[in-house]
Amino acid sequence: MEFRHLRYFLVLAEELHFGRAARRLSISQPPLSLNIQQLEASVGARLFERDSKGVRLTAAGRAFREAALALMAQAEDARLLARQIEAGAIGRLRVGFVGSMLYRGLPQKLQEFAQLQPGIEVALTELNSQEQIDALLHDRLDVGFIHTGRVPDELAARLVHREPFVCCMPQGHPLAAQATVPLSDLREQPFVLFSRHASPDYHARIVDMCAAEGFFPQIRHEVRHWLSVVSLVSQGMGVAVVPAALQRSALAGAEFRPLIYTGVTSDVYCVWKAGPDHPARNRFTAIFPERVPAEPDEPPDGDRR
Repeated sequence: MEFRHLRYFLVLAEELHFGRAARRLSISQPPLSLNIQQLEASVGARLFERDSKGVRLTAAGRAFREAALALMAQAEDARLLARQIEAGAIGRLRVGFVGSMLYRGLPQKLQEFAQLQPGIEVALTELNSQEQIDALLHDRLDVGFIHTGRVPDELAARLVHREPFVCCMPQGHPLAAQATVPLSDLREQPFVLFSRHASPDYHARIVDMCAAEGFFPQIRHEVRHWLSVVSLVSQGMGVAVVPAALQRSALAGAEFRPLIYTGVTSDVYCVWKAGPDHPARNRFTAIFPERVPAEPDEPPDGDRR
């Protein structure tokens, strides 16, 4: 049985006249008769009564007509679905993100995307940078937002956010009396630091910043999430160097001060697996333009050492 057979059957079932049905199908009457015979042989039942009075549907034909209409409707729905997915108008995107993206405009971008593409469902998963890279390589994510641009060749990466680091300290800390904090002032302070395992890039970046000032941070606690860093600091467990966006976390007990310009920035990259075209993913990544300039930003006036 082929869809051609169903189409011919449905037109004949509507016209109940071989001549008129053949004209509607733009074929001659013999091929129509042959296709109906092939369909009846495939089904194993007579679908039409043919006599001098004309053409009538049998009881089996009437039942088959309902099923055939449903099959044709499903086929049309499948065709439209495939075209919409190909065009990127509908679908499901699996998006990974690091927690700090909640304070870097991701919720607002998701609302914008939902208005632009209501047919595309976005499913979020919070993962650290390395977990996202692994998930992208194994096709468990479609898009990720990570803290490093050093990714395997199979992935494409676009810098989408850049900001300075700031000093996070417990409320009432002596350094909170300063408008800006030299990184060297943290030399004797216990540090709460992002775990090396969770984000090797961020861990190394902060350690290298301190090394450039002539000291190694006294790491007291290591955690997997930025909010955990700020939370521990708010409880008086140490100080931290965090991306400026974390100031918007509004956790009671934590204070933030700009660091005197270090030339080191906190970056976020949008990443995805390079290769076959993915229209829905392309529409999503398009709302995250590449960050320009690609070099670290200049410090504010009066903030350069």
